[in-house]
Formats: sequence, C-alpha cells, structure tokens
Amino acid sequence: MNLRPMIFRSALTLALAFFALEGFAQKLTWAADGNSYLTTEDGGIVKYSLPSLDKSVVVAKEMLNATGQAAPLKIEGFTLTDDGKRALIYTNSKKVWRAKTRGDYWLLDLGTKSLMQLGKGRPASSLMFAKLSPDGTKAAYVSERNVYVEDLTTGDIKKLTDDLGTKKLINGTFDWVYEEEFFCRDGFRWAPDSKSIAYWQIDANKIRDFYMIDNTDSVYSQIIPVEYPKVGDPPSPARIGVVNIADAKTTWMAVPGDPAQHYIVRMEWAPDGKEIILQQLNRKQNESKLMLCEPKTGVAKTIFSEKDEAWVSTINEWSNSSVGWDWLEGGKSFIWMSEKDGWRHVYSISRDGSKETLLTPGNYDVISLDRIDEKGGQLYFSASPNSAVQKYLFKAPLNGKGKAEQLTPASLPGTHTYTISPSGKYARHRFSNFYTDEKTAWEELPSMKPLAGQTDIAKAFDPKAKDASNVEFFKVTTVDGVEMDGWMKKPKNFDPSKKYPVVFYVYGEPAGTTVEDSYGSASDFIYDGDLAEDGYVHISIDNRGTPAPKGREWRKAIYKKIGQINIRDQAMGAKKILEWPFLDPERVAVWGWSGGGSSTLNLMFQYPEIYKTGVSIAPVTSSLLYDNIYTERYMGLPQENMADYTAGASLTHAKNLKGNLLLIHGTGDDNVHFQNAEMLVNELVKHNKQFQYMAYPMRSHGLSEGEGTFLHLSTMVSNYLRENCPPGGVAGTKKP
Repeated sequence: MNLRPMIFRSALTLALAFFALEGFAQKLTWAADGNSYLTTEDGGIVKYSLPSLDKSVVVAKEMLNATGQAAPLKIEGFTLTDDGKRALIYTNSKKVWRAKTRGDYWLLDLGTKSLMQLGKGRPASSLMFAKLSPDGTKAAYVSERNVYVEDLTTGDIKKLTDDLGTKKLINGTFDWVYEEEFFCRDGFRWAPDSKSIAYWQIDANKIRDFYMIDNTDSVYSQIIPVEYPKVGDPPSPARIGVVNIADAKTTWMAVPGDPAQHYIVRMEWAPDGKEIILQQLNRKQNESKLMLCEPKTGVAKTIFSEKDEAWVSTINEWSNSSVGWDWLEGGKSFIWMSEKDGWRHVYSISRDGSKETLLTPGNYDVISLDRIDEKGGQLYFSASPNSAVQKYLFKAPLNGKGKAEQLTPASLPGTHTYTISPSGKYARHRFSNFYTDEKTAWEELPSMKPLAGQTDIAKAFDPKAKDASNVEFFKVTTVDGVEMDGWMKKPKNFDPSKKYPVVFYVYGEPAGTTVEDSYGSASDFIYDGDLAEDGYVHISIDNRGTPAPKGREWRKAIYKKIGQINIRDQAMGAKKILEWPFLDPERVAVWGWSGGGSSTLNLMFQYPEIYKTGVSIAPVTSSLLYDNIYTERYMGLPQENMADYTAGASLTHAKNLKGNLLLIHGTGDDNVHFQNAEMLVNELVKHNKQFQYMAYPMRSHGLSEGEGTFLHLSTMVSNYLRENCPPGGVAGTKKP
C-alpha cells in the first residue's frame, strides 16, 4: 500500500503530497562541471555557480516560443547536454497513475535558438522519458508502450519494439504495480556507445483487469480497466532486451528462472558498455540476485546474492529513484546497500562479486546515500545512531578504512537534509525540528561553513524556542516491553488538572513513519481549525514494522503480521498513554489514511474498549484485496499463510465495532479499490453496526480530484470529531 510518490520517512509528509497532483518532479539539476546547478525560474532555466551563487540565464522564456504554439512552452522538466549546447524540454504533461510521466518533448539548440519537437506524428502528450543518445545524434522515447528512436538531423523516427497489437505488452515502461510498488517508471537505457538500447518488457496479458465504474462523466456509465494483479496472483513476466538501433533486432537476456515467479527491479549498463547489470527478486522478495548479462549473446551470470527470512530491502526504501547504478573505479566495483548484519549499511562490491567491503560499520542504520565523492575518497550519507526521529549527515572513507564522522553540528538537534554537489565541495542544507521552522543555506563541505551571503544556520537556531512550543516528543514502553517514539501536541493554555480528549494520528505500516523531529510533523492538516486551539491533545506513535532507523529486527517484526503486531503495539501504547492523568479515556479518537485507514479500522474493531471514535480514509479492509508486490513482500503468499491474512483483516473483526466510525473512500481509487469499502459496509450491515459513510465519486486514492473536495473532506472529518469526541478540558481528579 505504497502511498509514496517519493520516499518519505514521515507519513504526514506522504499524506500532504496527496493534495498536489504529482507532476514531473524537476529537482535541482547539477551542471556538468559539478560545481553549479540549474533550475527553472521566470519561465526559463537559470544557472547558479558555486561558491559565488552568481546567476546566469541559460534559457530565457522568450527562447521557448515554438512555431504554432500560442504561448511559450511551460517547462515541467529539462535536461542539458554535457556541453551545454542543447536543452531537452518536457512540457504538456499528463498523469499516468500517480505521476505526470507522459507529455511532449522539445529540443532547444541554445546556439541557433531553434526548437524542434520530438515525436512529430505521435499523439499529443504521449512521449515518455525522452533521452538523447550519449553521442548526441539521436533521441529515444516511449510512446504508447513502445520504444522509438529519432534521428536529430533528419527527423526520421524508427519503431524499435513491437507490442504485437496489445496494450498489455509493455516496452520501455511498466504496468501499474511495478510503478506503484517498485517506483519503476523509466524502463530503457542508452548503451554508452549509442548503438543499442536496453529495455524492460512487461507482459501483462495474463494479469486480470480490475474494473472501476465512472458514473459521473456521461449519462451512461463508463468502465475503466486497470491491469492490477491481486495478492496470490503471479507477477507480470518481465524480461530485459537489448535492441540494435541499426536493424531494430532485440537480443533477450537469458535471466534464469520462471519470469512469472520473479521481478527485475533494477537494470543499468556497466560504464564500459560491455555488460548489463540487473537485480532480480524472487516472487516472495526474500532472495535477491545481481546478474551481469552479455548484451550480444544474452548470457547471464549471478555475481552476488542475499536472502532474508522476511524480505530483502531494495533501493526504494532509502532513495527517491530506482534509476542509476553507483559505479566506482570506472566500473570495477559498485556501491550496494544491505541489511544482512541486522543494520542497513553501505558496501563496496567488486564487479565480479568476489570482494565486498563494509563502509559504514556500527549498530546504526544508514537512512539515505547522499553522495559518492570518488575523487575525494568519501561517502556522504544520512543516519541517526542515537535518535530514530532525527537525521544527520555523516561521511566515511570509500576504502572502508576508518570510522564514520558526523558532519552536522551536534548543537542542531532535528532533521537535516543535504543536496551535495557532484564535486563533494558544496551542499544545500535544510534543517528543522519540531520547534524550528525550516532553515536553508548553501555550505562548504566538509567544514559546514555557510557560503558568503548565506544564513549561518547554527547562529540562527534558537534552542530556547523549545520552551514556547506546545509539542513534545516522548517514548512509551508497552506491557510487551516495546519502546515506541511519539509526539504530543497539547492544547493551548493547557491545564494539567483537567482531562482532555485525545486524537491519535496513525499510519503503522512499512511504507512510512509518522514520528519525525521536523517542523510541522505534528500538523493537523485534515482538521479545519486547530486541534490544540480547540482543546484536543494530538498524539502519534510509531509501532514495530514502520521504517524507522531502528534496525532490521524492528522493521521486519511485522512480517506476516500486518493487522496484528502493529495494531497491538498501537493499542498497548495508547493504553499506557491513557494512564496520564490529563487524558480523558472516554474521549479517544483515532484517524488515518490508506495504511492508516486500515490501522484505524483494526484499532476500532480489535480494541473497542480503548478507541471510541474513528475516521478511516481509503483503507485496505483485507490484504487479500490489495496488490501482489506490496502484500506478498510483507505478508508472504496467501496460499501458504491464509490464517495471518484472516487474522489481520478488519473485515474479520468488524462485528466488534462499538464506537463511532466514519468511513471514507473514493470510487475511482485505482490503488486501494473501492471494493474494500463496499465489502466492509456489507460486513457492518450484516452485524447491524451503525456508522457514517462517504463515497466520493471517481476520486482516486488521494481524493485530490474535483472542485471543493478537500474542503468538503476536511469539514466533514472535523465536524465528526467535534460531535463524537467533544473538544475541551473538563475538571478531572488530580493524582494524590
């Protein structure tokens, strides 16, 4: 149940991302020199040089007036060639499931200022992932599930793949579930010599369609099919082909095993172009193999493998992208992440897999890999050995000799994020904690000194602001001996002699955490006012199984136990928290979205004596109704593990509802299907359990479509809380 369009530690950040349709995320783009960056500004592209931060215009808005266009092209993404002479502009984008990865591409010659549209004759907004060849003579892209190449001199377009007349044979991109759960979208790679392209082919022909019904856009209903493999169904067969540009002939890589019983989740060329490297996961995702493939013959050999009793963690647990491979020594070795010693660590592995070197030893997790500075011999990464709710920058030698060193000043407690230049000399530093709004500055590395004219974050930070905050972080230990992190936001003018209602915000699944020491982490974004101002105590805690940097055992304790172990942890944590004298055990509410909606239902049904009011948005009501990749990774195969599937389903426990429940779902949810709500409704009706219910017509998982939707949602949820869990402190009995 992957809610994330990007990788987030915080499920709150994740949820907030719902309310902006995700587009082509144009991040800061580094220039070829490694010490300057490009970004969009005033409708064009500008370049900032470091350390001076002098700005120069690379592409003026006026240069984007294409013939036949009523207005200058709107830049939604761009890449520049290494020589800086041409820019590839992405515009007119359309949404494909979560992201706007389909649109138009234009090539701008910065010398002649001429614009050339790629894919002329192809349908509008149909091009995906356009990339120039390394020699700059051609462009390749996907259109309508096939890979094309275009000669930039003649404009000739050649189709390189064949979908055999079916929309379910997918070349160069992916089906719904690969995109949703592995973040695989861009499915082809240019060879370094520009003579061939390696690409994925996904055969979704045997994947059954799930049908959504649109009753609002026409007087007759419309059926919207989604190729969606439910848990228990085998994967879409995937294979890697290398197509020769000259004759459009494909050589298939002879990856061993049944393609309907494994996944290929990463693939790249080695720097010398002599081999392709890929990562294969078995269907249960508890065994990973890295293979080198010979592109001309297809011969594949396994060079590195690892197993886990639960699941093998992959790149999308610590990175925003599954594109790229971190090569060292010109392709003689590469960087890899593994949890095999119980902690997530960085390793250097030789190209043939014969040698591996641990680069980040210690009893802590690497949260993210931030930059490899091979010239400087350093690895930059984020970690937080002493607090799972914070994040700091570290460096370690690439040769594996020496200890990791924390670069972020210890005097700045909280969450730090760094965007590091390819040269390893500079970083954009973002810092906040729960009582400090975000502060941003460009700094030198490794000294962390601000560049001229930049904010000195260490001097701007005011530790005394903590005393004025009504948010506090805490730890709670349950009767089972499980210690969990949490945050609490107390009412304004808090009176400890009174008893206040409490609202628990919950997620609770492996896709995200809710407790992070950053500004706004205790936000009540769904509420149409201020929970604290109205007299609520707002609390969130992170149970076992959430992806906190607490080691493999913490994260994988939930294996086969979604709906069980996470629910008990939350409930036992709440039970302990409700011993606090200022909380009213008769006014306890819980709410969540997606995985949090699932948790809300299970808490209401399994522990009705604790939770009196619940708001569940877009929940999975049985893991049997969700997709195969996410569910089988964390729950195993239902053919082997049906008892745990049943025990963790809110449908199983719906008969126990005693409190007030508001159930909300979008009928156009392609992720967590509306059938989840309908099956729960049937079960509640069967047992005469009264509840409130809102179905939003043709809204997707984020309920982001339709005029006024979020205002309506927020108003409804807020009114429901006020009515069923009344705000404000009441006189209580003080402890003796």
